Amino acid sequence: MTDRHGFPVESSADIYTGHVMALRTDRVVMPGGGVATREIMEHPGAVAIAAVDDEDRVVLILQYRHAVGRRLWELPAGLLDVAGEDPAVTARRELAEEAGLEARGWSVLVDTTPSPGFSDESVRVYLARGLVEVGRPDMGDDEESDIQVRRVPLAEALTMVLDGTIVNAATVAGVLAVHALGGKAGRPVDAPWQDRPTRFAARLADRAGN
Repeated sequence: MTDRHGFPVESSADIYTGHVMALRTDRVVMPGGGVATREIMEHPGAVAIAAVDDEDRVVLILQYRHAVGRRLWELPAGLLDVAGEDPAVTARRELAEEAGLEARGWSVLVDTTPSPGFSDESVRVYLARGLVEVGRPDMGDDEESDIQVRRVPLAEALTMVLDGTIVNAATVAGVLAVHALGGKAGRPVDAPWQDRPTRFAARLADRAGN
């Protein structure tokens, strides 16, 4: 049996670099020898937190998302936008900032790649248990200041997924994974994350160095 095709990149061209994403085109060699252009959105990666309390309620936030023009029910989440920061540390900070909570128990619930056809975005969803109220900090006047926080029974959250009320991909995956685990913990917090994006962070580091 011959080796499978490796899809080598013949060339790349940068189109745009912003604060939270970059866009490039790759010229990729196809199995038949032809070359196809692929548009790729580089993403810093993100974390989301399925925080479950002692009454088996999942913490959800209602947050405005401008790309779709409406508020969505989501898990607390945030970008990996601090250079060199452990994603688990990012998750702890986002849980405190968005939901006003800390957690005594942490594990990795599931990893998702929402749009692998055109983006390297990957989201690691953590499971947080043993919740402690710490209060939300003052978020100023940006979108996060408008967040509503609600604790939703797991059965109700499942219904919200299946009836289309919850559409955020990481939230859908997180709620279903919590249900599938049935009260058990997930993987260790330092479990390998194969698809964690690195290219956008390296791009920003290079730009800062110049």
